[in-house]
Amino acid sequence: MDSSIKASHIEPSVIAFDVFGTLVKIGERRSPYRKLMKWLKENGRQPKPDDAKFIMSHNFNLAELAKRLAVNIPDQFLQELEHDLDEELRSIRLYEDTLSTLEELKKLGFRLALCSNLAMPYGKVVSSFLPSLDAYAWSYEAGAIKPELQIYQYLIDQLECRAKDVLFIGDTPLADYSGPNEFGMSARLIDRKNGQKLAGVLADIIK
Repeated sequence: MDSSIKASHIEPSVIAFDVFGTLVKIGERRSPYRKLMKWLKENGRQPKPDDAKFIMSHNFNLAELAKRLAVNIPDQFLQELEHDLDEELRSIRLYEDTLSTLEELKKLGFRLALCSNLAMPYGKVVSSFLPSLDAYAWSYEAGAIKPELQIYQYLIDQLECRAKDVLFIGDTPLADYSGPNEFGMSARLIDRKNGQKLAGVLADIIK
């Protein structure tokens, strides 16, 4: 895709990454949050347009979230959801080129950051797999989700840099390409489903 090889006119000093579909993958999808929302709908709660944002922009664990969304969720069902979440978290794996690419970029002098839409339990697991980075813009800590401009602002506030200093890498056109570009960053897409590697996206940087 053309956007994956678009060259930045300004040499970036920071490279920010999306997480799922970019640096890590889920081996066994259990979709506990989707199951929760389906149960709520089946039990009389009408879905709201901002449900996904609510889930990803609040620092709640699954039990806290369930209490916020409904009063009488059966304990057994909540336990099933917790089990599904645990199994999904345990199945998270890094892509084979993730660590080596991050290490190479650090050697080249780039500052590195993460910016991701995800529920709170996922952020803790992802952080445990990766080396310490320069900034983290988790949606549940930023109180906003991509492509909302607030989450990109949250990122550069941590880095104390300008938007144009950041190259954004991700797999979702709206959240990881259009949003960052609108904010003033440069951005490139990676297509993991078709076997694209980080080295291919960053070929002009990692030489």
